[in-house]
Amino acid sequence: MGQKQRVYPILFLCILLILELSGCKDTASPVTRTGFYFDTVVQITLYDDRKENLIDDCFKMAENFEKLVSKTVEGSEIYDLNHAKGAPVIMSEETLDLLEAGLYYCQLSEGAFDITIGALAQLWDIKNNPGMTPSESDISAALSGVGYENISIKGNEVTLANPGTQLDLGAIAKGYIADRMKDYLNECGVREGIINVGGNVLVLGPKADGSPYVIGIQRPFSTEGTAMYSVEITDGTVVSSGVYERYFEKDRIIYHHILNPVSGYPYQNGLLSVTIFCPESVDGDGLSTTCFSLGLEKGMALIESIPDAEAVFITEDYELAASSGMGTKIPYHVLE
Repeated sequence: MGQKQRVYPILFLCILLILELSGCKDTASPVTRTGFYFDTVVQITLYDDRKENLIDDCFKMAENFEKLVSKTVEGSEIYDLNHAKGAPVIMSEETLDLLEAGLYYCQLSEGAFDITIGALAQLWDIKNNPGMTPSESDISAALSGVGYENISIKGNEVTLANPGTQLDLGAIAKGYIADRMKDYLNECGVREGIINVGGNVLVLGPKADGSPYVIGIQRPFSTEGTAMYSVEITDGTVVSSGVYERYFEKDRIIYHHILNPVSGYPYQNGLLSVTIFCPESVDGDGLSTTCFSLGLEKGMALIESIPDAEAVFITEDYELAASSGMGTKIPYHVLE
């Protein structure tokens, strides 16, 4: 990596984007704004402060979308569906679009990724869990409603066949809204910028001087956000799923937020993280969780079957396993 390149580190618990100023015109200055939506930090950087009002519009999009698909916001479409007790609920076009994207990855993974784990995720509550594993009976009860086959879509009506089924779109919603923000900014003539939705990083075009963005990928469990490797990205997304984003440790076992919809426990498959590089952030979301859930061998086979997606897996012994396009389609550099 050349001496003049600046690394934009992805930090999962503390987001920090170091801004490269050399691509800005003399008549404009970069502007960065931060908000909090979907229970996560949303940060947008544009390289022209004359377009700062567009960031306000993006935050309004995030706020409105949160009111549609949050499982905890009372009155949202997903909240209403989860409490409908089997009755059909009319959905907006945006919610249906996201729901169908989620179902696509449920099917692609053959259920290893499942958007109906809402009750199970609530039971574990990894973010606030002080270190208590649920009882087998509670896990069994939560699993009774898991199964994406319980979702029925007819026109704009969605029904959950099992009244115990609870949707949780958190594994894919951040990427979807990041894509919608990018679409809006592109429509407004913005061709250079960075959207970071809770660690889902989406860059708009190359920088003004034609160079790519250089983004560092965090070493798992690094308290200082040390980058383990960096990648060069132009007009695409970087999305990671890892055991160290939200977890607790008990009896030398890491219990994290990526739950197995069959066993009811967090996946234990020898992986620490999977990072996806692709054009659309919603696909990065779906693929990062799917590939982590499938494990290294099956996850890598899936990535190799998708022409416009690449991945780097970090194993529990801190080895890197990269898909065949890394280094050619996506330049990357090991930093340690």
